[in-house]
Amino acid sequence: MRVDVVERVEADVAALVASTPRLGLDAGVRRQPPVDEQVIQLDVLVGVVTKTVGAVAKLRGGDRQGARQHGGDQVVAEQAVAAANKLAGEGVALVAGHFCSGSSIPASQVYEEENIVQISPASTNPKLTDEGGPNVFRVCGRDDQQGLVAGDLLSTRFGGGKIAILHDKTAYGKGLADETKAALNAKGVQEAMYEAYTAGEKDYSALISKMKAAGVDTFYVGGYHTEAALMIRQAHEQGYKPQLVSGDALVTDEFWKISGPAGEGTLM
Repeated sequence: MRVDVVERVEADVAALVASTPRLGLDAGVRRQPPVDEQVIQLDVLVGVVTKTVGAVAKLRGGDRQGARQHGGDQVVAEQAVAAANKLAGEGVALVAGHFCSGSSIPASQVYEEENIVQISPASTNPKLTDEGGPNVFRVCGRDDQQGLVAGDLLSTRFGGGKIAILHDKTAYGKGLADETKAALNAKGVQEAMYEAYTAGEKDYSALISKMKAAGVDTFYVGGYHTEAALMIRQAHEQGYKPQLVSGDALVTDEFWKISGPAGEGTLM
């Protein structure tokens, strides 16, 4: 990060924005705290980030009127880029976002060009920071880190049975599933099924029936809470009770509201 970025953040607290999803696959997932709390949290985040490059920056926690929440992207790259360009045009110095990897990665190119600091709270795809500029940061684990843990868990605890790995075709979901598959295979365990599904559907009974017919004992979902919850609930409705394992996107109360008792025992 260049020092002039740090100076902009310190001098222009009014140009602070939190970009969070309002619509789409991850709407409602681990919702951000109130804007006042975000400003305080970003004070800490920016301090941590700038310390790593030997600079010190502070956001005045009391000056909260400048913090604004914009309608977030809808997990669509084009909309994420449009949102990023809009923020750049408004003179924003720091963006707390975006939420999902499919939005953060394309938006990061705009922020790099415009010399804007980006700190994502939840984008786990390694490409965000591997390919992003020196202004791009995240405060969460990466897919390759989660994948190592998940692959080890699947091979150690469930490697004696049949395992299915599913993903929703998004940058987040497929990235997480692929890293988990790679870690699982590295342990000498081959999955019985590797399958993509379409996010947003309400009926996954066909996929559930396919896993049941294949004798799958455990299934790993690279995707979001809504679909994973529907899958395990619909599996139980068929009298089929496989073990569900998934990633950080399931850590939300909404998962339990959708899954009901069928979600008990889920590993995430």
